[in-house]
Amino acid sequence: MTKSILVSVDLNHKSSWSKAIPQAVALARLDEAEIHVLTVIPDYGMAMVADQFPKDFAAKAAQTSQEVLKQLVADNIPSGIKTTAHVLHGSIYKSIIKAADSAGCDLIVMASHRSEMKDYLLGPNSARVVRHATQSVFVVRD
Repeated sequence: MTKSILVSVDLNHKSSWSKAIPQAVALARLDEAEIHVLTVIPDYGMAMVADQFPKDFAAKAAQTSQEVLKQLVADNIPSGIKTTAHVLHGSIYKSIIKAADSAGCDLIVMASHRSEMKDYLLGPNSARVVRHATQSVFVVRD
C-alpha cells in the first residue's frame, strides 16, 4: 500500500510532468496517498561559475520556482489529494532521493526521456534514482 508519493518535475520541460503527474494522481487515488511534487534547481557546478550570477540569484530562482510549482500543482492535481510542493537546490538525483527520504515517501514517480540517440536507456538522473533510491521508482516514458 502506497502512503506517500514523490513526483519529480522539471518546470522547464512539460514532458517531465505531462504524463508523470497524471500517473502519480492515479496511484495516489488507489490508496488515498499524499503527493509531494518536487522541482530541483541544479547546482552551478563550480564556485567560479556562481560568482558570475547576482548575489540574490539563487533566492530569486527558488522563489520563482516555488510560485510556478504551486500553480502547476493547482492546475494538475485535484484538490482532494493532499499535496505538498518542494523546491530544492543541488544535484538533481541526490535531491530527489533526499526529498523522498525526508518526506517518508514509499514511491517515486518520474519521467524519463529517450536520449538524442533514440536508444532505450534511461536518462542519467532517472537511472541514478532507480539505482540509489530505497523506494520503489515508477519511471514514466515521455
